[in-house]
Amino acid sequence: MNLTITGQHLEVTPALRDYVTSKLERVVRHFDQITDIAVILGVEQLTEKEKRQRAEVNVRMKGNAIHLDSVADDMYAAIDSLADKLDRQVLKHKEKIQSHQHEGIKRAGEEL
Repeated sequence: MNLTITGQHLEVTPALRDYVTSKLERVVRHFDQITDIAVILGVEQLTEKEKRQRAEVNVRMKGNAIHLDSVADDMYAAIDSLADKLDRQVLKHKEKIQSHQHEGIKRAGEEL
């Protein structure tokens, strides 16, 4: 699995990098067919007083690609929200794959 973490208008510190890595370990533990994860952390400045922290992720896996984003006032909160959303989407994809991988009609008749 390739993990890429980039920052837009933000320096990615080792603390942020470790936090993102630890949050994404849960997702990888649930589904091991992930080939590439690209995380983009950024700061959006709407006005002089307002700043929003944004976390985006692009996940490529066998048979699918997932793009999610999350916005919060704190970068760590945005990462937490993003990890929760991503975990739900990956589990949904895994469940969909497992329900479609049943034996075909030809094989079902041979057992009788």
